[in-house]
Amino acid sequence: MKKALIGLSLALSIGAQANMGKIEEQVFVHQKDMKLIKLIESHPGLTMDHMTKDGFELYGPKGMKKWLDSMNVHYHVDNGHHKNDNDKFAGYPSFADITKFLKAMTKKYPKIAKLESIGKSVEGRELWVMKISDNVNVDEVEPEFKYISSMHGDEITGRELMQFYIKDLLEGYGKDKRITDLVNNTELYIMPSMNPDGSKKKQRANANGYDLNRNFPHWNAEVGNDKAGRQIETQHVMDFQAKRQFALSANFHGGAVCVNYPWDSTKVRHPFDALLQDLSLRYSQENAPMYRSREFTRGITNGADWYVVRGGMQDWSYVFHNDLQVTVELSDRKWPSYSQIPGYYKDNKESIMVYAEAIHQGAGFKLANKVDGTVKVKQIMTNGMKKDMGSYGYRGGEFFKVLNAGEYEFTVTQKNSREIKTFTTIVEKNKIFPNGNYTAL
Repeated sequence: MKKALIGLSLALSIGAQANMGKIEEQVFVHQKDMKLIKLIESHPGLTMDHMTKDGFELYGPKGMKKWLDSMNVHYHVDNGHHKNDNDKFAGYPSFADITKFLKAMTKKYPKIAKLESIGKSVEGRELWVMKISDNVNVDEVEPEFKYISSMHGDEITGRELMQFYIKDLLEGYGKDKRITDLVNNTELYIMPSMNPDGSKKKQRANANGYDLNRNFPHWNAEVGNDKAGRQIETQHVMDFQAKRQFALSANFHGGAVCVNYPWDSTKVRHPFDALLQDLSLRYSQENAPMYRSREFTRGITNGADWYVVRGGMQDWSYVFHNDLQVTVELSDRKWPSYSQIPGYYKDNKESIMVYAEAIHQGAGFKLANKVDGTVKVKQIMTNGMKKDMGSYGYRGGEFFKVLNAGEYEFTVTQKNSREIKTFTTIVEKNKIFPNGNYTAL
């Protein structure tokens, strides 16, 4: 196996980690040999996806198939296109149609909807983000939440569901109390498509042939949050995240039906593993087909327990931005017939809403001056003991963190100041706080 790994390195001409995820060959491997899986996991140039009882998808640069042949691995070539594709693609809106829809909804609901492009794709398509909030043109101190879909261009279901969700939020505001409460007290950001070029081409990768969910800084291999050399769509999302204060998010994929929670890149458990499982269950239990899954217990799975992902957005968002993120797999077929989309929205509608509401299960603070600094968080247990929940950086005098329900102590230190402020607060489940559970300091 060691000799095979060396041979693969020579064959694939692997470059810097920022350029990992190049897709030039793709296959479905019909075996689940643990030695082979571990060998693949050890090589940053290869991408496994959607592990099933029958095998797994494998993507990589030129030379990958030759390497598999050298080890007599049983696979079939899968280019993602099949004979009934014309029927499958029929009925889906084009990028121009989606743009028209988003602009029309913004024009119709200008007080609560704001459309912005965070940048352009490789081929020049806008990366649209819809902000929905009561004072949409004001950057309020409220909990910030986001949904991003279709970073894999051929995993299309989420792109469509996000349009349905945007429509429901905007049309329901002022009529539905639950929607109105969420919009009035939250800043919601929705990106229907992170990879519009890939969707146009009906392919996983972006227009340069890169898997965007293997293109983010990998915290186990790199120091810092460096954009250099990454794909332009990745860079735009990195810039977008850096400007905001997101505390909870999800990204939508297809090819399975489950919620995948961190970590993706290591089997060491996340420091908020129990909370992540609870949040994931909150999504899955409202989706009957997902919750009753025969493949995933209660419809959820730890990412690395399923298969290892390096350079994924999910891990990156927490490591560098304290943003808890899960990955939601919406449909077994990556590109189902459009006639099935309303049914998928029906299955996911309540889940999407419940998960967004969970942003309010947290606490934070706001300072009069917009300085940076650090905050130590401790949970106060029923016996009076304090459990250390970690130290976190904050910026702009604002901080918010999603936590398990309970009582917490926050110790806030401002940059270049000896002043330390401490306060206690209560985090509650299933409650939306007016403009968020913030303490003014």
